Amino acid sequence: MEGPSRSSSSSSAAAAAAVQGGRGGEVGIRVGATNIGRLRGAAAAGRQQQGKQPQHGARGGGSGVTSWHLRLFAAAVGVMGCLLLAASLAMSALHQVQFRNAAISRNVRGLQELKQNIERREQAEQIMHGRLLQMAASAVTKFPFPPVQNGSEPEDFALWEEPYKQARKWKPCAAKHSLADEEPGEINNGFILISANGGLNQQRVSVCNAVVVAALLNATLVIPRFLYSSVWKDTSQFGDIYQEDYFVNYMKNDVRIVKELPPHLQSLDLEAIGSQVTDMDISKEAEPSELVKSVLPILQQNGVVHFLGFGNRLGFDSVPVHLQRLRCRCNFHALKFVPKLQRAGSLLVQRLRKVGAMQTEMDKQLFGNNMLDHAFAEAGGGPSRFLALHMRFEEDMVAYSLCEFGGGEEERRELQAYRETHFLALATRLRNATVSPEEQRSLGRCPLTPEESGLILSALGYDRRTFIYVAGSQIYGGAPRLRPLTRLYPNLVTKEDILTADELAPFKNFSSRLAALDFIACASADVFAVTDSGSQLSSLVSGFRIYHGRGRAPTLHPNRKRYAQVLSEEGSIAWGGFQRRVRQMVEEYKRVSPRPRGRSVYRQPRTPGCMCRAGGDGSVDF
Repeated sequence: MEGPSRSSSSSSAAAAAAVQGGRGGEVGIRVGATNIGRLRGAAAAGRQQQGKQPQHGARGGGSGVTSWHLRLFAAAVGVMGCLLLAASLAMSALHQVQFRNAAISRNVRGLQELKQNIERREQAEQIMHGRLLQMAASAVTKFPFPPVQNGSEPEDFALWEEPYKQARKWKPCAAKHSLADEEPGEINNGFILISANGGLNQQRVSVCNAVVVAALLNATLVIPRFLYSSVWKDTSQFGDIYQEDYFVNYMKNDVRIVKELPPHLQSLDLEAIGSQVTDMDISKEAEPSELVKSVLPILQQNGVVHFLGFGNRLGFDSVPVHLQRLRCRCNFHALKFVPKLQRAGSLLVQRLRKVGAMQTEMDKQLFGNNMLDHAFAEAGGGPSRFLALHMRFEEDMVAYSLCEFGGGEEERRELQAYRETHFLALATRLRNATVSPEEQRSLGRCPLTPEESGLILSALGYDRRTFIYVAGSQIYGGAPRLRPLTRLYPNLVTKEDILTADELAPFKNFSSRLAALDFIACASADVFAVTDSGSQLSSLVSGFRIYHGRGRAPTLHPNRKRYAQVLSEEGSIAWGGFQRRVRQMVEEYKRVSPRPRGRSVYRQPRTPGCMCRAGGDGSVDF
């Protein structure tokens, strides 16, 4: 800005000279300071050449020419100054306009990018039932009854209690030994070794089935081994999850159990001598007679049999009552989590409940003497009840289902790549066969999405204040897939939210140990909501709650086939109709009855050998 400042100064001086022009050349010379030396020389030469002239002539001639030049020069300087000042102001204004335009342009681009990001996030949510979701969002904000604490419940649906009082008549019976001092028979045909596959809950079923097989074949059971899975990626063994000594001692009157094979058998190549039995060698849910016929001769000949895999290889209906009792005794009584898991689990449940004392029979079974029993009061309080939701929507389940979930071609490629890596047999079968995702869904074979699970809870009447613990938190699709559920129910937590990083550190990178914490939280919840009937965790937790819940541990279990039919009518169904049909579907499963034929005793233990039903006269059957 220095240029415009100097031009203004020169312009002012020139204006003063023009005003003083009549005072003669001297004044003019004084004013034109920039050329003062040259102009003085010219004035002196002029006087010498003119000689003696009249005084007024001298002023009128030489002095007049000089004044005219000075005025002309001053005017030129003034014009130039004005032009420079105008140019400077114009450039300044141009820069400001350009700056503002750039800022506006950046703001416009920023808004456009923000809008595009929002649109991408909305698209990433892959909402499948937008109309129902909108109605559900309105329904969960209506509170026709007080906040769910310990008050009364709505009359139309029992949110937090078993609706059928007959459930309280069923009592656990598997803990009683057949005879007080009963010991395994003297005959010992050899050793049963199993290497269980799958995750925590599938392995648990394999362990208890192995107990039954060992008793059936008069054999000694070796503490089971757990196979490493490329899906679960967990190196944990039996002793990392369950209390070995407690297991051995609790079952000692029924089955001999040792921690390892005798030295003379450890060196044998079991596969080479024909002692290895795979799942291909035994029928699924085989009858005990098949095992006696095919496995007992191998055991008697070689002294050892190794069951490799052993998933779901023992049936239910044909198993005698005394062996069924062993199965339930193992699952509901003998398998106790290690103290480290019990303490972490009790801390998890205490924080969810906001209480520190032991509360129920379930707590005694889950935590034993490792329940952290201390004062537990936090500022602000919190909900004393919580609902546990098992979201079986992990990538392995989604890929195995052969269903589609709104992700288009990218989703199909991703899931097929997962099958090629983890389910090679299934991927190979798909190359030669066509499976209809729509048919899979209509048959109830698709796991529920978080969105579909939220719709069920809202239809049942759980409002947005409901405190929900989510098990199986590795949701396929991540946060965008979970977002429709969190919009309905913002009080959504996982074990990672409740326990600190240090408290979870001992279990990090061990999926089975983390699954044990989910098992504990779900079994302890006031309400347990299932989303996949085929899940082992849902099956085992449901049975655990029936067995130890004393008729006060409700489970919500939708019929996926019927639910798929309801969802297919989304375009026309009203919210009231949707709500009514969902409630009927869930209430039907809650009806109390003995285990139907063909059903798992782990899921439905109301069966001879597991549970007893008390009559009004004090009698007990089963």
